[in-house]
Amino acid sequence: MAHAREDLDGIKHTESYDEKQRPSDEIAVSDAEVEIDEIHEGLVFPTDEERATLRRVADKIPWNAYLIAFVELAERFSYYGSTVVYTNFIQQPLPEGSRTGAGFTDGQSGALGLGQRASTGLTTFNQFWVYVVPLFGAYIADTYLGRFNTICIAILVALVGHIILIVSAVPGVINHPSAIGAYVVALIIIGIGTGLFKANISPLVAEQYRKTKLHVVTTKKGEKVIIDPSLTVARVYMYFYFFINFGALVGQIGMTYSEKYVGFWLAYTLPTLVFLLCPFVMYIGRHRYVRSPPSGSVLATSLRLWKYAARGKWRLNPVTTWKNLTADGFWDGAKPSKQPAGTKPKWMTFDDLWVEEVKRGFKACGVFCWFPIYWLTYNQLNNNLTSQAATMSTHGLPNDVLSNLDPFALLIFIPLCDMVFYPALRRAGINFSALKKITAGFATGAGAMIWATVLQHNIYKTNPCHYQAATCDEVSPLNVWIQTGAYVLIALSEILASITGLEYAFTKAPKNMRSLVMSVFLFTQALSAALGEAFVSLSADPLLVWNYGVMAVLAAVFGTLFWFSVRKLDAQEDTLNNLQTGHMVVDHKVEA
Repeated sequence: MAHAREDLDGIKHTESYDEKQRPSDEIAVSDAEVEIDEIHEGLVFPTDEERATLRRVADKIPWNAYLIAFVELAERFSYYGSTVVYTNFIQQPLPEGSRTGAGFTDGQSGALGLGQRASTGLTTFNQFWVYVVPLFGAYIADTYLGRFNTICIAILVALVGHIILIVSAVPGVINHPSAIGAYVVALIIIGIGTGLFKANISPLVAEQYRKTKLHVVTTKKGEKVIIDPSLTVARVYMYFYFFINFGALVGQIGMTYSEKYVGFWLAYTLPTLVFLLCPFVMYIGRHRYVRSPPSGSVLATSLRLWKYAARGKWRLNPVTTWKNLTADGFWDGAKPSKQPAGTKPKWMTFDDLWVEEVKRGFKACGVFCWFPIYWLTYNQLNNNLTSQAATMSTHGLPNDVLSNLDPFALLIFIPLCDMVFYPALRRAGINFSALKKITAGFATGAGAMIWATVLQHNIYKTNPCHYQAATCDEVSPLNVWIQTGAYVLIALSEILASITGLEYAFTKAPKNMRSLVMSVFLFTQALSAALGEAFVSLSADPLLVWNYGVMAVLAAVFGTLFWFSVRKLDAQEDTLNNLQTGHMVVDHKVEA
C-alpha cells in the first residue's frame, strides 16, 4: 500500500507502508504501553487503525545535524582533496625541471615515479587502513570516551598527519628519496585520525534527531499524519551524504588544478587549512549537540550473550550447526524472562527487548558481510579509472579531474532520488526497501564495470602502443569524457548501496552500540581493500580489460546471491524498524 508523504514544511514525498509488515506481538508492543520519557511526553501515539491508514511522513531535520554535517563536509574536503592526487603523486615521475611536481599545461603531474602497480598498492593500503581503524574508534567511543570526545581527538591526530603530508611534497623534499618515507608516515597517521572520525560522525549526526516512536500530528492543511522516525533518519543520511560529496567535489576539483599548475605542496596545504575549521565548529556547537555518554563494555556483554544463546547448539555436522545458529529461535533461550528462577547470570543486566536489539544488530552485520564485493567496484575510481583517463585524450584537463564526476552526479541524484525517483516508485506500488536498494546498488556497480571494460578494450584498440597504453608516449584519440558513464553508474550505486548501508547500520544497531555496528559496516571497505590487493596484478597493461571484467562479474554474481540470502529478512523490515528500545543497567543520561 503506497502513501504519499509530506514533510511538515510542506515538501511532498512518497513513502510506502505495507500493512502486512506490522510489528509482531512477540517483539514489539504498542507505543502507549512503554515508558514515556521527556522526549516523547505529550505526543499522541497512533492506534493500530491509524498505523494502517494514515500517511507516514518525515520530521524536520534538526539544525544540530547540519552543524555536524558541515564538520563532515570540511573533513571530506580535506581527505578527498588530498587523496585525489595520490595516484599521480605515486605513479608518475617528477616532470623534467620541476621542483613541485606540477605538470603545467602540457605535462603530466607527478612526483615519486613508482608506477601503476605501486600506486594501486599504496592507495589500496590507504583504503584498507582508514576502514580498519574505525573498529578501534568505535570501541573507545562506546566504552570510554563517547562519540563527541573521540571525534575531537580524531581531528587533532588527522591534522598532524596532514602537516607531514605537506612536508613530503615541499620543494627540496619531493625530489629526495625521503619523500616516500614521509608520505607513508602521513598516510598512517591520517588513517588513524580518519578512522576514529568516521566511526563516530555518522551515528552522531543521526542521533541529533531524538524521537524514536511513531506519533500522530496534524499538518497545516488539517490532515492527520504519522511522523515516522525511520523516514527521518533516512533523510538525515541522504543529505549528510550530500554534504560529504559537496566537500569532496570542491576539494577534488580545486586540488587537481592546484597539483597541475602549482604543485603537490599546495594540493596538500589547502585541504589542511579547510580541515582547521573542524575544531572550531565542534567547539561552537559543544553545548548544542546531543551527546550520548559511553555505556561501558557493551560489546563484551553482547558477545557473552551470543555465546550463552549458542549453548547446546554445536554439532559435529557443520551444516546442522549452521542451521542451529541461524534458526529463528536462536536468541530466545538467552532472554532474561526465559531463565529459571535463581539461575539468571549476574551479567544479564538487560531486558528481553535489548536481546531483540542485539539480534537485529547481528542480522545487520550479516547483511554487511556482502559489501566487500560491492566496494571492489567502487574502489576502481580511486586508482584504476584515474590511470585509465591518463591514457586518453584529456585536451588539457588534469587526468584526475574526471573522478569529480562521481560527487557531481551524487549532488544531482540525491535530491532527485528523495523527491522524484523514490516517490515515483511508491506511486507505482513498488516497495523499494533498504535491501532491495542494496541489491540494485550491486547491479549498477556491475554496470559501471562493464562500461569500463568496453572502454579499456577500445583504448587498447586505438592506442598506438595498443596493450602498453599506460607507458606509451602517445595517448588514445578517444575523448576522456567517455568515462562519464562509468562514474555516473558508480554514483547511482553509492546512493543505493552506500547511503542505505549507513541508514541500515544506524537503525538496526542497539542504541548503545551504534558506533560499533557503524564501524562494522565501514570495516567492509577495509576487507574489500585487502581483497583488492589480490587483484593488483591485474591493474596494469595488458590485463586491465580482465581487471574491470572480473569486477563486473563479481558484482553481478554476488548481488544476485545477496538478494536470495536476504529476501526473507526484507519481509521483516517494518517489524525491525518498529522494535522498541531495550534497557541495560547503565547510565543512559544524555548530556545537553
